[in-house]
Amino acid sequence: MNEQKLSDKKIDVLISAEDIEKKISECGKRLSEKYSGKPLLFIGMLKGSFIFLADLARQVTVPSRIEFIKTRSYRSGKVRGELEINYDRNLNFSDYDIVVVEDIVDSGHTLKAVAKLIGEKSPRSLYVIALLNKPSGREVEYTPDECLFEVGDEFVVGYGLDMDEFGRNLPFIGAIH
Repeated sequence: MNEQKLSDKKIDVLISAEDIEKKISECGKRLSEKYSGKPLLFIGMLKGSFIFLADLARQVTVPSRIEFIKTRSYRSGKVRGELEINYDRNLNFSDYDIVVVEDIVDSGHTLKAVAKLIGEKSPRSLYVIALLNKPSGREVEYTPDECLFEVGDEFVVGYGLDMDEFGRNLPFIGAIH
């Protein structure tokens, strides 16, 4: 798909930029209190979480480190393949209180596997936060520790979420029609 095709779609704003900013500010304050004086490591799930993580990290007053995990599970079309998780294998997770940052929890497969992998590395603590929760898409039982917003069954883009790699830069969350 090219950019022109995305621009041909009707996109309805579901969550405004202002609402996102307000929720992230509130979340940043909570995380600052929770992790005050602790060695904090944010782990962003690429690619979708990068905008959310950047804005959230700027709201947290605790000195922190930021790393990324990249996952891939679809091999051809929509056929689910074996999950591939790429991260810095030299990182000592047990040195940190870890906050995993994800854009959307849909099927739950990827985030459940990543949380399990990190948990097996004995972090000081593990907290998983998602910008969006889409319970209608859940295929496995998994709920993050915190979700800022819930969406229905619509296909969403914006604020890091994409449609064939386009739309991530939209400042809001929108439903494509």
